Amino acid sequence: MSSTTPADPGAPVIAVTGTSGRVGGRVARRLAEHGAAVRLVGRNPEGPAGAGKARIGSYGDEEGMRRACDGVGTLFLVSGHEDPGRVREHQIALDSAVAAGVERVVYLSFLGAAPEATFTFARDHWYTEEYIRASSLRYTFLRDSLYQAGIAAMAGADGVIRGPAGQGRVSAVAHDDVADAAVAVLLGEGHDSATYDITGPSAITLAEAAEELSRFAGRTVTYVPESHAEALESRASFGAPEWEVTGWVSSYEAIASGELAVVSDAVARLAGRPAQSFAEYLRARPEAYAQLRS
Repeated sequence: MSSTTPADPGAPVIAVTGTSGRVGGRVARRLAEHGAAVRLVGRNPEGPAGAGKARIGSYGDEEGMRRACDGVGTLFLVSGHEDPGRVREHQIALDSAVAAGVERVVYLSFLGAAPEATFTFARDHWYTEEYIRASSLRYTFLRDSLYQAGIAAMAGADGVIRGPAGQGRVSAVAHDDVADAAVAVLLGEGHDSATYDITGPSAITLAEAAEELSRFAGRTVTYVPESHAEALESRASFGAPEWEVTGWVSSYEAIASGELAVVSDAVARLAGRPAQSFAEYLRARPEAYAQLRS
């Protein structure tokens, strides 16, 4: 269907959160192109013309979330920004959705979500998943890997990627691939109680990522392994709280541990096309490594 296809007035409404972000925005636009009835939910919801909009203060805005989900059949829940209270905010959002009559949630989780995941932020996703499992909602979990954009952004203007990733591998994925997989689940059938690992087509080391960045940026990019202590020290100048710095550092350590090396064919199965490699992503998105050419 084209982007001009009007939504069926009798179709169940799909609420999409995080529409000002790189996944939620893509999902909202693709759903609209398919003629789905879309409601954009967020502090400043952005998305396709003609979509309904609902403003909320945060996921912890219980009354706002309930109003946003009124008349909604399916909620696409993009996880909130990292914060010590993120799980509780997810719980409030989910309780509000249930109270409003939502029947299904598609939750954007994280690869390897577990209560003792090396990547500390991945633990939040596991606790959110568990809360959803215990609810009355039909659910699907999309566990995406680190984003390819994030891998490119690891390289500083000095052309160096620093972190305690060792020789571990990461199956980084493109935002477009995550969005296409999500849309297939949101519009399709047979995905209830399913958990999909959403990854790129292969797992690469950060040294290999640096080689690809070198090729596309036209300058030498290198990976310098750090110890845990060195990683904490090199990030101290950012002035971020301890929990946030720990999250940043532990994302590299999750690569070193092998927890992010899983490669899945879920993108191909759901979206009907292969997932983009890191090289393909860099070729299509030169803005992703603009800091290396300034």
